[in-house]
Amino acid sequence: MTGGRALQPRRTPVQERSTVTVEAILQAAAQVFERQGYAAGTTNRIAERAGVSIGTLCQYFPNKDAILVALIDRHLREGERILAPLIADLVVGQPPAIREALDRVLGALLELHAQQPGLHRVLFEEAPRPPQVRDELERNFAQATAALAHYLCKRPEITVEDTRLAAQLVVQTLDAITHGLVIHPRAQITPEAYVAETALMRERYLTGE
Repeated sequence: MTGGRALQPRRTPVQERSTVTVEAILQAAAQVFERQGYAAGTTNRIAERAGVSIGTLCQYFPNKDAILVALIDRHLREGERILAPLIADLVVGQPPAIREALDRVLGALLELHAQQPGLHRVLFEEAPRPPQVRDELERNFAQATAALAHYLCKRPEITVEDTRLAAQLVVQTLDAITHGLVIHPRAQITPEAYVAETALMRERYLTGE
């Protein structure tokens, strides 16, 4: 993985044509990485797939690691878009019952992870993870943990003593389970079954019932 400056886009698209070009490059990179993996996903292949010259690609991205960072950032922004309304519901007003909350969060995570599972595998299992990506993931994790801990404190059926620790465990396990389920699906087990059993497991842990 190259240095931090080399991971930043060279140009920020301001004109419509530039925006279209960057979008074409990112779409092409997603397809190349998903089909061929990170190691084989060269900038030449990405440029060819995008229908642009390698020179044009390099005007916007100095290397494929910078493209990787842009794709991961896009994935994280999409995750925020999907999860933000659910998190808001947990901390504002009358919070839903624990089983309903778990079902909704798990369903949203499954939807997020199910988008281009091959690309998701490349982004989070094959490719290197630069410091700024790790920092962003930690920030997202901290926000989700804080929201869930706040929610747990408001629900009378919750019996765990350390709600902060419980929130950390729940966020970590829910993300790991949905991540693994989509990227490495199990034969003859539906995602719905995993969601139901995972929600039940977390509910019993949190309520002691």
